[in-house]
Amino acid sequence: MNNLVKILFISFLFISCQQKIKPSDISQINGYWEIEKVVFDQGKDKNYTINESYDYFQIGKNNSGFKKKVMPQLDGTFIVNDTFENVEVRFESGKVFLDYSTAYAKWTEEFIAISKDKLVLKNAENKEYHYKKAARINILDDGKKTK
Repeated sequence: MNNLVKILFISFLFISCQQKIKPSDISQINGYWEIEKVVFDQGKDKNYTINESYDYFQIGKNNSGFKKKVMPQLDGTFIVNDTFENVEVRFESGKVFLDYSTAYAKWTEEFIAISKDKLVLKNAENKEYHYKKAARINILDDGKKTK
């Protein structure tokens, strides 16, 4: 019985500490995000130290927008192509989801956490994607500011 109480207490602690995503938090996703790590459902992590591409999100006030892959360049610019994924934000049963669609597929990720510099999303395979807010790089030091 004592173990049951401990398990219930720990479960309650985890549930109460989980961030509640509010509609006002959604605008924080806009911008460039660099993946830091993927946490698999077996508890293993895959860390990413160098990324050749970032994810760029743009979600409007109507909770719809797009996501693109962009490649940062040494001069602070990005290479961007015409490929993108439509994104719709959905609030359901106290959770927040990103519904993606392209001409070829549809899938969903759950918002786990968001702040001005951190983002965590979970897909249908229970993989958690941990992102950090990306900044443009300019190592050429040509005196020009990046936009």
